[in-house]
Amino acid sequence: MNNRFEVEDINKTSESTSTHQYTMKEAFMFSQRMAQLSKALWKAVEKDWQRWIKPYDLNINEHHILWIAHHLKGASISDVANFGVMHVSTAFNFSKKLEERGLLTFSKKEDDKRNTYIEITPAGDDLIFNLMEQYDPESNLVFSGSEPLRELFGKFPDLSELMAIIKNIYGDDFMDIFETSIHNIERDFDEEDRELKRAERSQTSG
Repeated sequence: MNNRFEVEDINKTSESTSTHQYTMKEAFMFSQRMAQLSKALWKAVEKDWQRWIKPYDLNINEHHILWIAHHLKGASISDVANFGVMHVSTAFNFSKKLEERGLLTFSKKEDDKRNTYIEITPAGDDLIFNLMEQYDPESNLVFSGSEPLRELFGKFPDLSELMAIIKNIYGDDFMDIFETSIHNIERDFDEEDRELKRAERSQTSG
């Protein structure tokens, strides 16, 4: 899969296509808002994420790699790095730790000896599903901050503008994987007594 969402390439494209229909002050104020708000939001996301996965002896990079491997069904280390927004060496090193725990396997392809591929194991899949079943919205800061909006407007923020920004930075491939993961959650889980349960159809197909 081509690395279509390198930031350098996006910057070059932006320079060549921009018509400068904005003032420098507008551009600077928007960039600063995004920087400050993103940093504050990430702090809450990071805290939620770490609290969620801590009982399973995982860090955020390890869980993200497992999540990607679960949805891609045979990804190269380069794919993991790209979709996980991390350095290739980070993706490889944490993947090796997951392999040592029996959660991933490494392989080479006959027609592609240069790249290393990972595949999630049944134990890795079980861990991913167990984690999702343990999700608790009441302990999630980002959810708690969004819930009043749902009560006011009848829906959660749809994030369409944010998704458009991410797509313009990282490209269609990135968003395709994002949408696939969301579709898989819809397909693989049912709800019972306000708890997520792995759907029988998912257990049969998996």
